[in-house]
Amino acid sequence: MLSKSKSIFLICLGLCFSTSLNAAMGAESNSNTKPRTINLREAIAKTFEHNPSLRTFNYQLKAQDGKEFQAGLSASPAVNFLLEDALGTGVFEGTDNAKATLSIGWVLEGETRQGYKDVARAGTLSLTAESNLKRLDAAAETAHLYLICLANQSRLINAEKTVDLAKKTVFAVKKRVAAGKTPDAELSRARAEVARRQLEHEDIEHKLSSSIHLLAAQWGVIDPVFTRVEGSLSTLPVMTSFEVLKTQLGQSPEFIRLLSDKRLKQAELKLAESQSGSNWRVNLGVSHYETSSDQALVAGITIPFGERSRNTGRITEARENLSQSAAKEDELRVRFETSLYVLYQQLQHSMHRIDAYRSAIIPQLESALKETNKAYELGRYSYFEWRSVQADLLDARSALVEDSIAAHLKVIEIERLTGVSMIQPTTK
Repeated sequence: MLSKSKSIFLICLGLCFSTSLNAAMGAESNSNTKPRTINLREAIAKTFEHNPSLRTFNYQLKAQDGKEFQAGLSASPAVNFLLEDALGTGVFEGTDNAKATLSIGWVLEGETRQGYKDVARAGTLSLTAESNLKRLDAAAETAHLYLICLANQSRLINAEKTVDLAKKTVFAVKKRVAAGKTPDAELSRARAEVARRQLEHEDIEHKLSSSIHLLAAQWGVIDPVFTRVEGSLSTLPVMTSFEVLKTQLGQSPEFIRLLSDKRLKQAELKLAESQSGSNWRVNLGVSHYETSSDQALVAGITIPFGERSRNTGRITEARENLSQSAAKEDELRVRFETSLYVLYQQLQHSMHRIDAYRSAIIPQLESALKETNKAYELGRYSYFEWRSVQADLLDARSALVEDSIAAHLKVIEIERLTGVSMIQPTTK
């Protein structure tokens, strides 16, 4: 089962975030004020401590502690008082010939009491496994929201570069218009492009603010004090092989929870079987004879008779519930292996696209843009051709960001599925 520290490490390692983005943000931002930031480890720690859903579930765990304590208590003995041959007629008038018996009786529970204990203990283990699963889910959701914040920050950097490029374009077009080599319409189009890119920049700022608030809500905060998250999308994983990941599915918190639930069903079946026969009851006491002032020992046993088992229905129910747990295990294994395969293929595809954009597409487009810029200034290329190359480069940069986001999201899902870290961090 995953501990708090292991869950934090798992998600943090899986995302491979570094602090390099802070320096980039400082270089790109025009603000003189250093923004307050938070890192992923802090975000997950706050989630574990203050997440409303996790705090609610803690009460259920405490209630289960009470149930387990109660299961350990044996049935209380009963004190019986019996008055005979008194308050009648004739010689039995009054209490002179009365016989009074005081006895104590208790139920022989046998295996039944141990069955209650086993069910309560198995219930505690099942809830503990579910608690660990909820904690990992909360950590994964926090990591997902953290990644969205990081993605919006990267998109904002791209938007700032785009606005800057549009402004440089206006400056270059203005020079050609002043020299009479370019019509005024091109300058108007370039200025409109600046305005459009500024609007896109503003849209991303709003999205970043919203994603920051969604992240803070993971630990119950509605007015976050931080405005940035630390990390870099450029840090990518070196992947573990699919076959290794497949063997680790058995460590999945979902499987652990299912196995705990299966143990609970086994304990419930054993309890139902132990209750198939009625419990015997033993009595032991003393009788007092008023006529002679003598006392005598009284002992007895109560043995139910009739059908041997009056719990057949519950035994059948418990047995079928256990069979259902076994069937769920097979179902879960097929579903998880299929999901793992699909996620792994998608991650490989994203990694391939990222490598292509970094090593081939973007460098070529940056080179093309430089040459096109020179050609435009010399009058060999039109404004349309120049803008076309700019648009291709901007699209490629955006695609790189989106593919990087997709890769990190797949890492989160794979680690959540397997319950173990699948990568070692490396920066390309």
